[in-house]
Amino acid sequence: MKRKSVSVAMAAYNGQQYIQQQMESILKQLHMDDELLISLDFSTDNTEYIVQKMAEKDDRIQIVHGPSLGVLKNFENAINLAKNEILFLSDQDDVWLDGKVERILKEFEDEQVQVVMHDAAVTDENLHIQIPSIFKERNVKLGVKENILKNGYRGCCMAFRQSLKDDILPFPKAIPMHDQWIGLVGELTGKNVLVPEVYLLYRRHSKNETDLKHAGILQMLRWRKDIYTEIEKFKKKKVLKSS
Repeated sequence: MKRKSVSVAMAAYNGQQYIQQQMESILKQLHMDDELLISLDFSTDNTEYIVQKMAEKDDRIQIVHGPSLGVLKNFENAINLAKNEILFLSDQDDVWLDGKVERILKEFEDEQVQVVMHDAAVTDENLHIQIPSIFKERNVKLGVKENILKNGYRGCCMAFRQSLKDDILPFPKAIPMHDQWIGLVGELTGKNVLVPEVYLLYRRHSKNETDLKHAGILQMLRWRKDIYTEIEKFKKKKVLKSS
């Protein structure tokens, strides 16, 4: 069976400190017909220079202008332009571990699988492991209700089918983050898979866009209400389309 083609959709912004190491960890797992597509928001550091220099040496790297409207819109732009069969999401500051792509692609041999997410180890900025397993730390599990009440989906650990783009894009304005939305839509349109092996060093540092810590109670309640509302809209829309 021919290996499915891969697009890695990365959102980048002021990432000069770590982005080259992340790109190198990704590229060594990609085939020649794969792509690393970087949606680059206007940056005030040397991020653009770094990625452009790497792109000059590797045709698999595609750089597009980001909308400069925040991380959600930047990922939306990258996902929208990614062209291959299976899309992997990538932050700019983590490190992919060897074997990630091949292991995740195995799960997509089941045509019912929409989204695959693997485990990750949380590290400090120097890649010293602080939490060996996000899955265990966060008690990650599948389920629509479970992931509305306590979201376990993390984009940097996710991959999904090109065909899912029709259902997830454009991202609803009210959703708190893209990864939760993608995971929930995947569950409603097929099935999702959790891979228990660690295939990512999830680097935490002072400039992270997202954080493992909880937001305030009121904010969390608003987010749950918003994502529940959007999921109900989506379910009604899918019924109308199929009727």
